[in-house]
Amino acid sequence: MSIRYLIILAAALLCSSLAVAAPANPVCIVPSEPDGAFQLTCELAKEAIAATGDLPQPIVLERMPGGVGAIAFNVFTSTRRAEPGSLVAFSEGSLFNIARGKFGPHDWTDVRWLAVLGVDYGAVAVQDQAPWRTLPDLVEAIRAAPRSIAIGGSGTINGRDWMRAASLAKLAGADIRTMRFVAFEGGGDCMAALVGGHVQVCMNDAATTQKRIDRGQPVRLLAVYARDRLEGKLSGVPTAREQGFDIVWPVVRGVYMVSDVSDADYAFWADAFRKALAQPAYQNLLADNYLQPSPLIGDELIKFVREHAASAAKEREPL
Repeated sequence: MSIRYLIILAAALLCSSLAVAAPANPVCIVPSEPDGAFQLTCELAKEAIAATGDLPQPIVLERMPGGVGAIAFNVFTSTRRAEPGSLVAFSEGSLFNIARGKFGPHDWTDVRWLAVLGVDYGAVAVQDQAPWRTLPDLVEAIRAAPRSIAIGGSGTINGRDWMRAASLAKLAGADIRTMRFVAFEGGGDCMAALVGGHVQVCMNDAATTQKRIDRGQPVRLLAVYARDRLEGKLSGVPTAREQGFDIVWPVVRGVYMVSDVSDADYAFWADAFRKALAQPAYQNLLADNYLQPSPLIGDELIKFVREHAASAAKEREPL
């Protein structure tokens, strides 16, 4: 047997010994009640990874509601810190709350940021039969009688949806302390309350709202908080900017991992998502879910989170 053959064989054996097996029982944690944006994120991750064939079994969705992501974050930074098969959905609001200390004593460095799967945009949703046909109509109604309009959203006072509602109140010249804000666990709950007539406005996101409209729910979008009009069915929805209100609010949707997984396990998932997001079929998957492409994986995402955390930490709360 030649020396050259032995070297090649040894190298092959070394590579195979370093290869990381696909994690058993992969799950994606939906840290909210059903039918919201976190569920959409996990469904997107499940479909994208399934298309690569890198996992012998599909990702299973596991629900862990509470605190709009706070419960899941605390669980996975304390008692479940070493699960290589567990992914947790996050959003721009999650990053803000973590940076502001709203999720408890752990900060953004206590988990491993894996991938952004797409970008959504904030939106203003009303009942289909609501009297307001444009965003200026709604702002004028808030100006005239701010206490008469209940505005729903995820989270609590000084959370991201509350800030979106406060931005409308400010544009109306109303005191934000007089604004009627109704807090929900997630966007799904807010939209259910909107359909049921318990709130008149929902500060939600474009993608999840449009998917509800597709299912026949009596809901209408007054505006999206994007720089320019979105594509597809959302192209008919005007931006807040074109209606005279300079509000742009992108919302990243992605997944993180727990801190104590090995570098090799983290690399397995990072490589799997790089492969998944590079496939042409993934662009169709994004379009079907009304999301915009913005692939951030591994170090690129960590840099993004670091910068977002620094900016959020300096941001002054309205109340």
